[in-house]
Formats: sequence, C-alpha cells, structure tokens
Amino acid sequence: MITLSVRGLWMTEVIHRFPVAPESVGPGGYVRRMMRRVPPLGGEKESLHVALDRHRDVVVWKLEGLDDERLRRPMTPSGTNLLGLVKHLASVEYGWFCETFGRPVHDELPPVFEVPEADMRAEPGESTADILAFYARARAAADRAIAEIDLDTTGTSWNGRTVSMRWVLIHMLEETARHAGHMDILRELTDGTVGDHPDTT
Repeated sequence: MITLSVRGLWMTEVIHRFPVAPESVGPGGYVRRMMRRVPPLGGEKESLHVALDRHRDVVVWKLEGLDDERLRRPMTPSGTNLLGLVKHLASVEYGWFCETFGRPVHDELPPVFEVPEADMRAEPGESTADILAFYARARAAADRAIAEIDLDTTGTSWNGRTVSMRWVLIHMLEETARHAGHMDILRELTDGTVGDHPDTT
C-alpha cells in the first residue's frame, strides 16, 4: 500500500495495488472511490470544495482504460487531448491556489508565458503516471490552501488582479467543470465511452 495525500481523489487516502477486481481500478492501479456529493446544507467553503472535488474526480476517471497513445492522441484541429487537459488543470491548480496567495509550488510549472499552451501538451518524456502524480500534488497543495485560507482573504493573480479565495474557488470550479466537459467529448470520440460521473451504485 502507498499513501496518496489528495483529499477526495479516491475512496480513502490508502491506495491498494493489485490484486483487486479489475473494474474497480483506476489509472495507475488506484482503487476508484465513490463520488462525493455536495452536502445540501453544507457551509459555503465546504460546498464549493466538494463541488470542485467532484469534477476533479471526473477528470481522472475519464482516463481509465486507455493506453498512453490514446490519452495523448490529438482529437481536435488545435491538438486538444485528454492527458494534456490533466496537465493543464494541474498547472492552474498550482497557479490559482498557491501562487496567488504566495504559497510554495514544489513542481516546475510549464513555461506558458514563453511557450504558449505548454501546459496543454504532454511532452515525450512525461508519462501518464508522471502527469497524474503532478495533478495529485497540485490538488494536495490546493487543498491545503483551501483549508488554511479564509474565503475573504485576498491575493494577487498572475495578471495582477486582486482576488479572494472565494473567487478562486468559483473560478476553478468553473474551469475544471468546463474541461471535464471537454473530456466527456474527447473520451466518447476515442472509444465511445460516455457518462458524467462514475457509477456509484
């Protein structure tokens, strides 16, 4: 067993490797967890955070069952692909939740200002496992920021705007949901698989 310190990624933070039922295994051999639900009477931060987590989980789920070639395969004229979207979302989690509030980033982020859309492409030396681990670390760092920073606390975004943690949570919920929708379409075009959330019945 290994420990994955990303709240809400799977059923628990303890990751079991094989042997387990193949249908319960996600990318990298991780055991899929039940989807969390937004509490009907939850507080503002909790509700926003759980809603974000639900879409984060879908992003990872959309990779299940595909080999590396199909995860990298460009599915639009602009080159959009499933693995590149995960890399992009990892980068913006670090950017909005950590850099905005002056918190450390322990990964080298793609040089998007020097190389446009560098965060949207999986480089030849980056494996699927590498990018999933990058997303896991970004989520963990973002979760710590969400837990420790009040909704009304402000920081400075990459473009110089003053924004609150509340605004960042709403923005990242929007962005993650948008890209999860893109991944719905890309996955259906790849192998016909459809669905908005994993089956939790």
